[in-house]
Amino acid sequence: MREITVCAIADAVERLCIQAAVSLPQDLGCLLEKAERREESPAGKAALHDIVENFRLAKETGLPICQDTGMAVVFADIGQEVHITGGLFEDAVNEGVRRGYDKGYLRKSVVADPLRRVNTEDNTPAILHVRLVAGDRLSLTVAPKGFGSENMSVMRLFLPSDGAAAIEDFIVGAVENAGSNPCPPVVLGVGLGGTVEQAALLSKRALLRKAGTANPEAFYADMEARLLEKINRLGIGPQGFGGRTTALAVHVEVYPTHIAGLPCVVSIGCHATRHAACVL
Repeated sequence: MREITVCAIADAVERLCIQAAVSLPQDLGCLLEKAERREESPAGKAALHDIVENFRLAKETGLPICQDTGMAVVFADIGQEVHITGGLFEDAVNEGVRRGYDKGYLRKSVVADPLRRVNTEDNTPAILHVRLVAGDRLSLTVAPKGFGSENMSVMRLFLPSDGAAAIEDFIVGAVENAGSNPCPPVVLGVGLGGTVEQAALLSKRALLRKAGTANPEAFYADMEARLLEKINRLGIGPQGFGGRTTALAVHVEVYPTHIAGLPCVVSIGCHATRHAACVL
C-alpha cells in the first residue's frame, strides 16, 4: 500500500489548473499550425494566425489562453494500492482548484446554484470523475471547460435500428447548428453507448485523447475520418469566418449498451481544448 497525502494532491491540482490555462497541449498546437498553413480562406487564415499567435504568447507570458478559464473538470485514476491520507480526496481537489485559480489570476466563473447564480468566488466545486485502476499511482488530469463550447453540447437517444448514417448526420448537424459559437476550429468528442450519463462521460474523455489520433478500431477510425471530412465541408471555418478548417479532430469513444438503446452525446471543445495531467 502506497500513501499519498491530500497536501500532495492539492499541490498537483493547483499546478495543473495554471498549466492547463496557459499552455495548450502540444498536439493541438501542431494541428492549429498545420491548419493555418493549409487554410485557403483569407479571413480564415487570418483568424488561425491570431489563434496560433495567441497560444504562443500565452505560454511565453504565463497569461491564460482564453478569458473564459472554464469550470475545472478533474479526471482521477486512483490505483487500488493507493491510500490517501490526511483528509478527503474531493476536498483536496477543490483546495487545489481554489488555490490554482487564485494564484494564476484565472477568472472565477462558477456559481453556487444554477438558478440563483451567486458566484462561489473561487471556481469551486470542480467536476470530479474518479476511476479505480490497478497499481499504486494516482493519475490526475485537469480539463478546464469553457461554456462557449460546453453550451453547444447535444444528446440524442437513437433507436438501434437508426444506424450509423443517422448518427453521423446528427453529429455533423450538431456542429452546423453550433456555427461560430464554440470558437472553431473545434475538437469533437463523441460518446456512443452505455446509458445517458455514460455516453456523456465518454464524450468528455474523448476530448482528452491526443488530438487527431484515431480510434484503435478500424470501424470507428473510419467513422471519425468521414465525420471530420463532412464537418470541414460545412465551410464554417475558423471563428466562423469561413474556410476549410471547421474541426481539427473528431474522437469517437464507445461502450456496450442495452439491446433497446443507442445513446449519443456530442461534446464540443473549442480551439483551446485545454488539459494538463500528472502522475503521483
